Amino acid sequence: MDKVQIPQSHADLMTQKKAFAHIATLMPDGTPHVTPVWFDMANGNIRVNTARGRVKDRNMRQNAAVALSILDPDDPYRHVAIRGRVVNMIEEGEADRHIDSLAKKYLGEEKYPMRRPGEVRVIFEIEPTFVAVMG
Repeated sequence: MDKVQIPQSHADLMTQKKAFAHIATLMPDGTPHVTPVWFDMANGNIRVNTARGRVKDRNMRQNAAVALSILDPDDPYRHVAIRGRVVNMIEEGEADRHIDSLAKKYLGEEKYPMRRPGEVRVIFEIEPTFVAVMG
C-alpha cells in the first residue's frame, strides 16, 4: 500500500493540539489491543514512544499493522482514523530525547517524569496507508 497524507483540514490535530491517539495493535492470537498514546509526526509518519517489553511494543515488533484514532480534544466529533504500518523502530538516544519532547508537548515538563529505572524507550514510526476524517 502507498503512503497517504493527513488532510490539511485536520493537520492541527497531528501537529498543534494535545490530542491523544488510541493505537490498536494485534496480539499474537489476532485479537486487538488498544491503548492511548502520546504522538507526534515527522516526515509524514506518526511517531509513538513506548518502553521496550510493553504489550504494544511486543505486538508492533511481531506485526507491523496498526490503526490509530485521534479525537480533537475540543470537539470529539472531529477526528482522524488512520490505518498504517510500522516502518521503523529507534531505541535509546533519540527515543530518550523523543519521550522528553512528548512530555514537553503533553505535560509542559522538560523531562519525562514517569521513567522507570532501566527502562529502554522505543520510537515506532508509522506510515499511514489509509486516512479518514470527520468533522
